[in-house]
Parts: sequence; structure tokens; C-alpha cells
Amino acid sequence: MADPTGFLKYKKATPERRPVEERVHDWKEVYKTFPIESLQTQATRCMDCGIPFCHNGCPLGNIIPEWNDLARKGLWDEAIDRLHATNNFPEFTGTLCPAPCEAACVLGIADDPVTIKQIEVTIIDQAWKRGLVSPIPADESTGKRVAVVGSGPAGLAAAQQLTRAGHEVVVYERAARIGGLLRYGIPEFKMEKRQLDRRLEQMEQEGTKFVTSCTIGEDVSVEELDHSYDAVVLAVGSTVGRQLPAEGHELDGIHLAMEYLTPSNQVQEGTLAETPISAAGKHVVIIGGGDTGADCLGTALRQGAASVTQLEIMPRPPEQRSPSTPWPTWPLMYRTSSAHEEGGERLFAVSTQRFTGDDAGHVRGLDLIEVESKDGRFEPIAGTERQIAADLVLLAMGFTGPEPTGLLAALGVELDNRGAIVRSAKWETTQPGVFVCGDAGRGQSLIVWAIAEGRACAAAVDESLMGASLLPVPITPTMR
Repeated sequence: MADPTGFLKYKKATPERRPVEERVHDWKEVYKTFPIESLQTQATRCMDCGIPFCHNGCPLGNIIPEWNDLARKGLWDEAIDRLHATNNFPEFTGTLCPAPCEAACVLGIADDPVTIKQIEVTIIDQAWKRGLVSPIPADESTGKRVAVVGSGPAGLAAAQQLTRAGHEVVVYERAARIGGLLRYGIPEFKMEKRQLDRRLEQMEQEGTKFVTSCTIGEDVSVEELDHSYDAVVLAVGSTVGRQLPAEGHELDGIHLAMEYLTPSNQVQEGTLAETPISAAGKHVVIIGGGDTGADCLGTALRQGAASVTQLEIMPRPPEQRSPSTPWPTWPLMYRTSSAHEEGGERLFAVSTQRFTGDDAGHVRGLDLIEVESKDGRFEPIAGTERQIAADLVLLAMGFTGPEPTGLLAALGVELDNRGAIVRSAKWETTQPGVFVCGDAGRGQSLIVWAIAEGRACAAAVDESLMGASLLPVPITPTMR
């Protein structure tokens, strides 16, 4: 640490967002370029703690103080080496992760934490610009074959690690293009897909094979999978959206969030001419206050919605860290995403009682009531009923688990009481030779957890096939 008083001299600064009136008319990245000099000043705020709690906050165990200092010095080649040592895809996490590392930053006890996430994404951006990211093919082949089912962040991380260990890896994806939720769930304004595509090109050059538009159990039988591969990794995600069984839920115009986001993203990629579910000119209601709901909000505004209202059953969080979530835990506090800044209304502590529709069976509104939490339950408050207009309702209330039918049923893997795939400490399912990582086994979680689990699962598969493994495993106290 060149300047031991850097955190005293400099205040936290982050990239500016493009003007709302400009960005809602396009699908480009919402943030302006952050000057390198400003970024290096931010890196100077890192205290190089004796006990860096940011490590504990990061599921990948990123060596944050080291690459903070290397970024400060402009040593981009060394910085990306330290970053890639623990993270296959820092551009994904640096763009999409909510940064639990920053929540655990020691500086955050009494001041704004270090802008770790921005430093991370700047390091990888500089690495790509300077030609510091190149394929890392294995020195020799092991002769073993591994199938990875699913191409989200967990599947891609597992596939890249196993390919680099010398195994022949084939990734199967039922969609037309590789990427899972990274491609079909994340809007372009949140992460431009060029970042995904250049990683896939790197993986192909390393030797990973991709098979798209292929549903295991239909296009390729489970028996063929078992016969052709020495191990199978299930990275199918948690894809069953949570429904809202309120009166009128069967009306037309009520959709799960992914039913809406997927075709909207396909239009932006040029693989679909027009989305079948558009918010243009409609009164849109989004039920669910999380990141997926915010993605729906930003998408609806860009499509020209007449109005957008986002509902959340939880009360509005406090402006500052709640005493119930002390440092270094992830803080309960009110957050405003770029999409929230662009428009729409947010309603907290409300519950949907029923949906109402017209004679044609299309949703036209919904009845709300305010609620309060009592003994872990949400009790309605009498006299607070009201109705709001809704021509399009999007359910963004999370996911309940992987699809239990089809592939999982054919494989015969056991599911737990949450609907997730049961796995051992070695990441193996109840079927020998079949492993699982990511949301399919963990439950709906963060992208940083998906990559961490993909890396850890790859090491376990490698050890199972070879008797030992040199692949690194994320070291965090909450890995399991």
C-alpha cells in the first residue's frame, strides 16, 4: 500500500450513468466510461487489511487487496493473473454481482467501502484491450469425456476448468444459443452480450465443444449420455418460476418474468424479429422487488410502457444498513438500480388479492391490500384495499428449483424438500458419476456463487476421474 492514508484522502466514486432521457431509448450499457486515473485513485482507498474480510464476503475467495494494489500501479498483466486465479469470468461478476465483498469491506464499518466491483471490471476490460486474455489449452489429454448439461455461469465455469484439466468436455444447451440466463435473462443494457461471446470464443479455442438446441432425454437419450461420457455435470439452473395462485391468475396477460425477458432479449440480439409479449402502450405491473423485477422494469420502459408499477410484499428497507444485518453481513437497505432511476413506481408492503379481467379474459387490473409482518406472517390491514390498472402482469418472485420432469426424472436423481438436486460433499448426486453445481443444487442464488460452485464441482469431477486434482477450489467458510 503506497499511501497508507489513501482511504482518508479520497472519497468513494463510481461511474456516472448516462442521462435517463437518452438511455431509455436504446439498449446499450447504462454507465459512462470511468477514467483510469479515477479508478486508480479508488484502488488507493484499499487499506490492505491484515485480515481482509472482503475475502470472506466473496464466494470465489477473490484475492482482492492484491489486485486492488496492482490496479493502482497500472500493472494490468499481473492484476488479471491474480483475478483469473480465482474467477473464470470477472467481466460477468464485475458487471452483474451485487458485490458482497464490498459489504464486507473493513472500510465500510465507518465509511463507504472500496469500489471493489468497479476495480474488478476495469482490470478485465484492460486485459481484453491489451490482449492479455488468451486461450489456455491443456498440455495433454486425459482421455476422459465429460458432459455438462446447461450453459449458464455454473456450467461454463465447470466446463472451462475441466477442459483446462485435459478432459474432453461437451456442453449441451437446449436453447438456440449458449449462455443460459446470462444470454436470455439479463437485458442488454445490463450486460452487453459481446462480453459473453468473446468468452465463448476463448473456450472454443481451448477445446470446449458446444451443442445447442439439444434437449437431453429427447434429442440425446440419457442412455447415450451415460454410455458416451465418463462423468456428467448437471448445471441446469433453477428454472421453475414461482407462481401466484391468486384469484384470476389464469387470465391472459399474466406471465412469468422469464417468459417476458427471453424473447425481449432475443429481439435485441437479432434472433427474433418481434417479441410476442410487449409492454408497448400497456399498464405494466411487476410482482417481485428483486433484480429480475428490475430487469423487467428497465425492459418495459424501453418498450414504451404507459406505466410500470413494481410491487413488493416486504416493507421498504431503511436508507442505511439495518441493525439486523451488521457488518460484515450483506446489509438490508434500500437500493435503487439504474432501472428504478428511469421511471415507474415502487410499492412496498402490499399483497395481491385478485386479478380482474375483461369479457375477453384478458387481465385489466389487480386488487391490492397493504400488509404488515406479524410473527413471520404477512397480515392484511383492513381498509387499505385498492385497485390498480394492469394490462400486463409479470411475476418476478423467484424460482422454486430445476424442472423435476424430463432429464432429472430420467436420470433418477433425488430432489430435496426444496426441489433442489441432492448432492454429496463431493458434488455428486444420488446417481454415481452424475454431479451437480449452481442453482440446480444450491437453489436460486448469485452469479458469483454459480461460478464458485462450477469451479468446485470441476475439481471434484477431476478428482473422481483421475484420483487427484490440481484444479483450485474456492476457499470460503460458507462454500457448502
